[in-house]
Amino acid sequence: MPVRTIPAAIALGLMVAVAPFPAFAEPIKNVVIVHGAFADGSGWRKVSDILSANGYRVSIVQEPETSLADDVAATRRVLALQEGPAVLVGHSYGGMVITEAGRDDKVAALVYVAAFQPERGETLAALGASKPVPGADPHAIKATPDGYLYLDPKAFPAAFAADLPKAEADFLARSQVFTAKGAFTTAVGEPAWKAKPSWAIVATQDRSINPDLEREMAKRAESRVREVESSHAVYLSRPEAVAEVIAEAATAPVK
Repeated sequence: MPVRTIPAAIALGLMVAVAPFPAFAEPIKNVVIVHGAFADGSGWRKVSDILSANGYRVSIVQEPETSLADDVAATRRVLALQEGPAVLVGHSYGGMVITEAGRDDKVAALVYVAAFQPERGETLAALGASKPVPGADPHAIKATPDGYLYLDPKAFPAAFAADLPKAEADFLARSQVFTAKGAFTTAVGEPAWKAKPSWAIVATQDRSINPDLEREMAKRAESRVREVESSHAVYLSRPEAVAEVIAEAATAPVK
């Protein structure tokens, strides 16, 4: 090879080496949040306000909870609007959604907040049954005649939001979004966490998902784990801690 062509060859090699990662070279300023079942996105206002005050652009997916496929599509619809890479956050059932939607090219990192982190072929129903919450009311989740599930308002405070004021927990119970039964029995495909860095918040006082199950799923996914003493509604009772983990995911070096 002539000497004069060596710099060009080196430059070409460097371009090839960095080509797969151009979108994530810039700081991550977009955060997309997917709420869980029996809730909606309005509960994330405190977390959103903290992140927004620190320069992040926060979008909340109001997924319909009519099927896992519909909820993934709703998430991808919001991701398509982002300018640049995003951190994708999921709470509870939202973890199932981001495991699928997280394969989107705009997703740089995943944050599971007291959430399910399924492996390929797993369903929410099977995961929950594999390690139930000790002493949980087996009849707390009820079904409507047309196949939608809801959390019994009487059981809601203890199961979902035990560390919130009772009036707030009662309002959450009355404003909950019903979830199609099929969403809990649909298996996920190849998990996004196998290709993207992930973080997990374990809610140590969770009465909706067994905290030990949260730990096991996070360990399997090799997620960076933060344990927070809180109920399942950790994003409401401990918004500062949740915002800190999301910011950590946004600022961590992307390999």
